[in-house]
Amino acid sequence: MTECVEDALAELYTDAGGPQTGVALAAVGSLARRELGPRSDLDLVLLHDGTDRVRVSALAERLWYPLWDSSVRLDHSVRTPAECAEVASRELSAGVGLLDLRLVAGDGELTRAARSTLLTSWRGNARKRLPELLTAVEERHETFGDAAYLLEPDLKEARGGFRDMTMLRALAATWLTDRPHAGVREPYERLLDVRDALHLSSGRALDRLLVNEVGDVADRLEYADPDELHRTVSMAARRIGHALDLTCRAARQVLPVRRAISFVRRERRPEYVQAPHGLIIHSGEIGLDRNTRPDTPLLDLRAAALAAQRGLVLSPITADNLGEHAPAIATPWSASARESFVELLSCGTVLLPVWESLELAGCVVRWIPAWQGISAQPQHNPIHRHTVDRHSVQCVAEAQPHLTRVDRPDLLLVACLLHDIGKLPGAGARHPVVGAPIAREISAALGFDEADVALVERLVREHLTLAELATKRDHRDPATVDALIAAVDGRLETLHLLRCLTEADARAAGPAAWSPWRAQLVNALADSVESQLVGDQPQTPTDLVDLGLARSVSLDGRPRVQLESKPGGLQVVVAATDRIGLFAETAGLLAAHSVSVRSAALHTITTGLLQPVAIATWRVDSQHPGDLPHPTLLSQELSRLQDGDSTMLERVRIRESRASRRPRAARPFIGVIPDASASAAVIEVRTGDRSGLLFALANSLSELRLSIRSAHVSTLAGQAIDTFYLTEADGSLPSTDRVQAALTALTNGA
Repeated sequence: MTECVEDALAELYTDAGGPQTGVALAAVGSLARRELGPRSDLDLVLLHDGTDRVRVSALAERLWYPLWDSSVRLDHSVRTPAECAEVASRELSAGVGLLDLRLVAGDGELTRAARSTLLTSWRGNARKRLPELLTAVEERHETFGDAAYLLEPDLKEARGGFRDMTMLRALAATWLTDRPHAGVREPYERLLDVRDALHLSSGRALDRLLVNEVGDVADRLEYADPDELHRTVSMAARRIGHALDLTCRAARQVLPVRRAISFVRRERRPEYVQAPHGLIIHSGEIGLDRNTRPDTPLLDLRAAALAAQRGLVLSPITADNLGEHAPAIATPWSASARESFVELLSCGTVLLPVWESLELAGCVVRWIPAWQGISAQPQHNPIHRHTVDRHSVQCVAEAQPHLTRVDRPDLLLVACLLHDIGKLPGAGARHPVVGAPIAREISAALGFDEADVALVERLVREHLTLAELATKRDHRDPATVDALIAAVDGRLETLHLLRCLTEADARAAGPAAWSPWRAQLVNALADSVESQLVGDQPQTPTDLVDLGLARSVSLDGRPRVQLESKPGGLQVVVAATDRIGLFAETAGLLAAHSVSVRSAALHTITTGLLQPVAIATWRVDSQHPGDLPHPTLLSQELSRLQDGDSTMLERVRIRESRASRRPRAARPFIGVIPDASASAAVIEVRTGDRSGLLFALANSLSELRLSIRSAHVSTLAGQAIDTFYLTEADGSLPSTDRVQAALTALTNGA
């Protein structure tokens, strides 16, 4: 394609009367690098020596207008070599781009001179511009994320994408650092193939691999399934991103270190520091001394542990040598091998770059062969920000603050590493059950005894249980408590480990998975069960239900509303005499005031009160009290609703009526949760969130005269996950027919 475009441009230059001396048509960008895609822009520079600007301006019009008329996307400029150098010195992005300057037609000597001037200037100012260049890389990665781990990566701007290859070339052009050439070009060409297929599939200059384009791109490139394409992109981006990380690290080391003026004579530092096991520390990297062979048993584990403990990285040569020559570890592992492995896992976020280099070198799969099953495996869940393998390592890093809170920090780290080992293609929601026996086998191979192996297996199998019970079940229902006690086998130590694993897993998934509200629910349920396991009488968590508020409502029957500030936002606490339809009306009232609800919990209190009182706690998407209706106004409107006046809900009803007629993006899931409660029917609803959804769902139940004894509502990544505990008006368990009617009504409401 590049050759075809260049031939056409050369012909256009000739037809436009372009001279062969004093003027040249040159390319930058993908055309200059001979990497033009089907929908790529053309980046052209009309170079001239400055002797006849009027003639050059007229030539430029004869060049650009035919290109515009043919709908070519064009980025163009007209400059002398000196002007190119001036722009390059002023604008970093322009300076980097102009390094690729290449002749298309016209004066070749002029183009070579301009390129030589640009390179000389770039190298001469390299030390001064390096901080700006490195900062630009960091800011771009922060903005666009990591292409290796995203479900919809930007192949151009994200870490591991095309911009990173451009930065590798720019850093190498400074002559201050070498570029790790090995293993980079082939992954880069794979990404170029994906981009070309993406351009053809989408019909536009698209660089982000969108979910709805993946299938067609995979077909064009003859991948067996879209996930295989995702894995290819992930591994290619990892190698490019890793190469740039190493190059940037080397570049930082050539920057001058500012020191205060001192007259104290400094001793000359040694070139390297000797470390245990035949390892050395040199220039911030772990390497092998001249007498150490890379096939020394356990050297790969020990080098990795030392690098992570010191916050360093393995030198590229060392990582490659260990990956190629380090012998497999005999199973079951020795205590020494297991200790080095746990030391590696215990280092927090500094583990991540060390693990990545080991995984790229092939060490990780040699240690844990089952790791291959989740390596670069995409997660089709918007809550998750990383691939399965990276999420698992991130979970280990997030567990570091909890290591002093548990009796067996080693088992916590291993459970974090293996908790998603069952997320194989097709496993879906069954991945904890699929992964448990795999985790057992791996733990046994690592040399843990039978009791420890069984505990890791249990933690992997139950790693979702605490979060699901805490956020979707009624904490006061004995079945909820019994389910969690059964999950931890009635052992306090297991509960502590599961609690820490739950938080680390959620934090590794992303901010939405561990909000203050979810943390509050998880900790409240865990505290309640812990009280039972240590023999204490479980206490009602006062941060979830205000018993004093319930008693005051019980005495006079008037609704009360409180606005409270909590970590992460505001919450509205509504207390009113319990009745069928109360939850629906309150949800409708908030929707009528355009209050966006992120999560909610409803509890009905009966013990010690003159009449049952429902307390609903609503976490809202607002940080300022002034954005919400005043509590007094809400109290008055609730009183009107209690007296039968529901006119303020009419707008919401009309809006919901219109919403029910719109096509759904995805079919909702609505199902009964068996054995969740012995005294109530428990139904879970999962569907796309919208304003007024909760009102529609709850109202459909109240129209059946079913009582919502408790409700647990959350919104994650645009998806509503709502659980309702239903009884008849007299508190009895609904019949099978009544439950089926509720399912039908909720389906219509969703």
